[in-house]
Amino acid sequence: MAAAKPGTFTTVGTTAVPLIALVVLAFTWGRDLPGFMVAIVAVCLAAAVLAAVHHAEVVAHKVGEPFGSLVLAVAVTLIEVALIVTLMADGGPKASSLARDTVFAAVMITCNGIVGLTLLVGAWRNGVAAFNTDGTVAALSTVATLATLSLVLPTFTHGVQGPQFTSAQLAFAAIVSIGLYLLFVAMQTIRHREYFLPVTRDGEVLDEEAHAHPPTNRETLVSLVLLLASLVAVVGNSKGISPTIESVIDKAGLPQSAVGVVIALLVLLPETLAAFRSARRDRVQISLNLAHGSAIASIGLTIPAIAVASIWLDGPLELGLGATHMVLLALTMVVSALTVVPGKATLLQGGVHLVVFASFVFLAISP
Repeated sequence: MAAAKPGTFTTVGTTAVPLIALVVLAFTWGRDLPGFMVAIVAVCLAAAVLAAVHHAEVVAHKVGEPFGSLVLAVAVTLIEVALIVTLMADGGPKASSLARDTVFAAVMITCNGIVGLTLLVGAWRNGVAAFNTDGTVAALSTVATLATLSLVLPTFTHGVQGPQFTSAQLAFAAIVSIGLYLLFVAMQTIRHREYFLPVTRDGEVLDEEAHAHPPTNRETLVSLVLLLASLVAVVGNSKGISPTIESVIDKAGLPQSAVGVVIALLVLLPETLAAFRSARRDRVQISLNLAHGSAIASIGLTIPAIAVASIWLDGPLELGLGATHMVLLALTMVVSALTVVPGKATLLQGGVHLVVFASFVFLAISP
């Protein structure tokens, strides 16, 4: 990713915005907010998203790919996990399925929404969107395995009534999830790093960005700190307006699972914008790294965290998907496999993924 040019909002605004958003978060945390404060928090949230994307690009340009994509994906996911655990601790019985709903929403948003947008932008600008098949297939197979073991199997196990794991099964799922995630990261960053680098339409690997000088160590460190501050502000302010979101959803007569969808949409805004900008620069592989990496991190880090949190959390922990969501997950994996195997995609593949994503959102509203 290229570092943004100085002299605009990116130099002054992206330094001040995370700090302002954190101040707003400190004053609003744990309080019932009136309408005008909800609007202020929402503005701070949106500004923090833009700041997070800028600082992620600075860090990414310094460390190179695929480390840059990994920084943003892991940072967002860790804070997302903290948000899920906090909401589950505060939410009572209504929050028993929040982890499942949020993680599944993250998978659908990344593998269909972000991927579809990426392919549409890349193909629109260049005729076809080119990416590295080796890395993308490996990432997709990891997503499919983690999603099936963590979100599908609980529906069919018999140790506990309902779509739940027993304690032993949950511990096994947690160990497998974190182990597979760490194995994927090792392959992505060390063993087969070249599989996750951008490629030209002729398949030539692009190992460096030559159009901009990398930032200094000091600039990178400052951006890393501000990136973390921005993400804390994004997730914290998302939690701040979550009661308003829940109230609107209840008044509209929508299912409780829609809360998880909205939370995932808010938390994944930085990745979405970063993927869009990379696709515009014909770096589709970076966008796919962000999308699939976020899906892998969301499952691989959330399930172990929830397993540990379940020790003190009261109430059931529902992880198993219903029939409708399992159909959508299966369709996503089939379509994704057909998309990534050729190593190139057209507008049609982007449109197909966006249709699947739109179906997910519609069915979340009208199940």
